[in-house]
Amino acid sequence: MARKEPLLSALKGGVLRLREGGGPCTDASPHLTSLCQLLESILRKGLRQPSWGFRRRDYWHWLEQLPTEDSSRPTPLSISIQKAGRCEKVQTAQGRGRYFLRLALQGKVLAAAVRQLAQAPRLLEFYDPVTSILGNEDLLEPFLSLLLVVTEMDFSLDLQNCSFLDESWLLPVCITYETVPCRVLGMVLRYVDGRVFVTEVLPESQAEVDEVVLAGDILDEINGCSLRNAYNGQAGAVLQKLKGQPLSLRLLRWWWHDGRVYEPLLPYLKVLKEKEPQFQLQCSPRCEGQTRRLQGGRLLYNLQYLGQTRVGKYGGKEVLEQAIPAVLERHLAAQEVLCDVREAEVLVREKTSSKLLCRHPYPTISCVGRCLDRSHIFAFCVAASPESPDGSTFDCLVFAASSEQECEEIIRRIAAGFKHTEWFV
Repeated sequence: MARKEPLLSALKGGVLRLREGGGPCTDASPHLTSLCQLLESILRKGLRQPSWGFRRRDYWHWLEQLPTEDSSRPTPLSISIQKAGRCEKVQTAQGRGRYFLRLALQGKVLAAAVRQLAQAPRLLEFYDPVTSILGNEDLLEPFLSLLLVVTEMDFSLDLQNCSFLDESWLLPVCITYETVPCRVLGMVLRYVDGRVFVTEVLPESQAEVDEVVLAGDILDEINGCSLRNAYNGQAGAVLQKLKGQPLSLRLLRWWWHDGRVYEPLLPYLKVLKEKEPQFQLQCSPRCEGQTRRLQGGRLLYNLQYLGQTRVGKYGGKEVLEQAIPAVLERHLAAQEVLCDVREAEVLVREKTSSKLLCRHPYPTISCVGRCLDRSHIFAFCVAASPESPDGSTFDCLVFAASSEQECEEIIRRIAAGFKHTEWFV
């Protein structure tokens, strides 16, 4: 009679809780981490350690030795093992094993891996048949049955978020920051044990204008190039090679979903504070007001579009003195709009329907400014026919913000946008 195994009972409960959620299981599922921890505990239970040598044996060490099937084509299982073995963001056997488990859940290959282990006597010697689950036939069968249930479930995981699997199953908040080619990005970096920390976002820089990066965040990846275990100066060297290209940066937030410091970062932050006593974690790049709205993680401004007028072939800021009053004197019905000041362009949408009304890349914006006697009204000029052989003509678009402060902020962001944008040929 097989012994009762508490880990299998716990795994059964974890699988049931995860299935109750319905739909694909994501990293946001409250039961995912506990399921992964249970799977890891089962794979480690009864794992024999070598009597000599310094390397401690982990389940990854038999996974990477699984025999490939006779087929000349790679299998989903072999592909997952190769990805885990080659991943630059994990450095240890623990990290690679955990990364494989996430790959296996999404790729539905974990049961296949355990079956292959059961058919490989040499690898089964990794386990004590008395104390383990995988080395005990009576316990292996119910474990495989549970894995088949897991195989029927759908997982949608961010597999790129793996840089802390060496240390923890707790995954950091991960965001992607995309920005235009610029002369200076404006982030001060400090290297701590192979991690690239942002210690300061410089005033008036592209990074400050984009309002994404926070002091304390980790720069994890630049245009697909991993910075895990980075050497001093590596991020700068990568950015130098990418000069003139749009940038896609992968950032790991210093705070977790509950607003507190992401726990695995605490040892790094202690070292960082010792190196830079003046360093402070940055909580937010901006203060959100009632006139703002978040859509898809982006900050939008609720504005009134007052109209536009043609200003001719000169689009300098001087034309705003005549163009803004000319629009106001027509007393057109104001239109409620949402303004999205992006990294490379300004978008204006109808508020009720979200219909795109206009899109203006920064190279087509010639100036931006506000009305002197009405501090909440501003305008910017755009090239109306930039490809015309006779030269471009300009239109002046006029908007009303909810306050002078918001008006100034929008003007600053638009002005900084076309100031920092740099186009290369």
